[in-house]
Amino acid sequence: MLENIDLSLVNWSRGQFALTAIYHWLFVPLTLGLSFILAFMETIYVRTGDEKWKRITKFWMTLFGINFAIGVATGIILEFEFGTNWSNYSWFVGDIFGAPLAVEGIFAFFLESTFVAVMFFGWNKVSRKFHLASTWLVAVGANLSALWILVANSWMENPVGMVFNPDTARNEMSSFRDVVLNPVAIDKFTHTVTSGFVLASLFVLGISSWYLLRKREQEMATRSILVAGIFGLVSSLAVAMTGDMSARTISKVQPVKFAAMEALYEGRTEAPLTAISILSASGEKMGEKKVYDHKLKIEVPNLLSIMTIGDKGGYVPGLKDLVNGNAEKGILPVAEMMERGKYARQVLTDYKMAKEIGDSASVAALGARFSDSEFTENYFRYLGYSYFDHPWQVIPSVPVTYYSFRVMVGLGFLFIIIFILALFFHRNQVLERHRWFLWLSLCAIPLAYLASELGWIVTEMGRQPWIIQNLMPVHVAVSNISAGAVQTTFWLFALLFTALLIAEVSIMVRQIKNGPKH
Repeated sequence: MLENIDLSLVNWSRGQFALTAIYHWLFVPLTLGLSFILAFMETIYVRTGDEKWKRITKFWMTLFGINFAIGVATGIILEFEFGTNWSNYSWFVGDIFGAPLAVEGIFAFFLESTFVAVMFFGWNKVSRKFHLASTWLVAVGANLSALWILVANSWMENPVGMVFNPDTARNEMSSFRDVVLNPVAIDKFTHTVTSGFVLASLFVLGISSWYLLRKREQEMATRSILVAGIFGLVSSLAVAMTGDMSARTISKVQPVKFAAMEALYEGRTEAPLTAISILSASGEKMGEKKVYDHKLKIEVPNLLSIMTIGDKGGYVPGLKDLVNGNAEKGILPVAEMMERGKYARQVLTDYKMAKEIGDSASVAALGARFSDSEFTENYFRYLGYSYFDHPWQVIPSVPVTYYSFRVMVGLGFLFIIIFILALFFHRNQVLERHRWFLWLSLCAIPLAYLASELGWIVTEMGRQPWIIQNLMPVHVAVSNISAGAVQTTFWLFALLFTALLIAEVSIMVRQIKNGPKH
């Protein structure tokens, strides 16, 4: 229960993990996308034999290397924090969560790191085709690394492929296939990597535009814009498609997050999609949570029902339905879920006590409950709700989720327009005449990072208060350490990561100013 929790410890632990994740994600998407751009450019070089493409590839490869090295450092710290700050979580699901992380370390990272040395230092030392193969394998390895990390993260949002062992009070994997093919994992992987492709394409487009503005390296810049424009446009359209698929999945497995993304309180059929609006507190409350109204809204009739249900007459539940329940639509109230979760916890407590006193008959009877599908489906699946004091505590921050989602989507459409214009101007050989577009492309680089970070804010803030959907709230998952220790490491990490970021940006800027080697 919340009254027995050190909320200062919880908040500092959340803050430290968020800090590390935000800094880490400043480096990852560029690695994911730029690795494939390098592979495309080197493929053109090998097929044409044009040495200018080799020079272009080596220039962007240098920037990739700077980013790659610092991204690895922040990622290692992120994984260690599960053991230091979130030991209760690690104990509860370590058998499941650790498996994809292990695969990532053994297979994907091994593949990536083995061939990265050949990619950087193998020019003129191995054959062209072998070097090209190494570059492609680095790209595949980098994105496979992302796959396994995202599989682990997706399991937290939709726990599948597991059984609960009452003897150890741990969840154990029953189907690796179900964990990997989790619908959330499939949607998240495709959406995340394609968003990384978009960011890297905008990075190449923006830096190339800077060269054109400075009237330097014009041939390299225009060739790079062509590759980035094509790859970026295809990727941005894929982002829109995978984002739509992801939203449909979220509406099924995380309906409270979905309702918060839309700031939808009253469920309805023929639900419109609100393109944009200004949220205003209505004065009404759900417990201690404010209820928001839409002001100055622009909406598309029926589209939300069509997108989620596939039918304009489909019913989309709102936060009030999901918290208070809706018997007509088969939605349990959170208060009922809390009672069922408490019952599941009591069964587990009784099982432990029976083991302690040696009551073998009770141990057998109670232990059998956890392998009974009816008990698992009707009670144990709500275990996490037993840790709440009030039903309204399951509601995330609606304004943060709502606005983050809309800014992210709006920027995504802007990026599509930028790529279309880049290809149009390139085709007509008028890029340098449109200096406004070159400045827009340059300014799109930080906007790409903003959109990428906002996507994770929607994902993680939208699923609060859960660390494992329905099974474990965040406040139960923290380690038994002092808040002061976490606070100290928070500021140490903040200084370290900021220094690394400044170092990376400084090195990149210097390298960009120097330009490709002649």
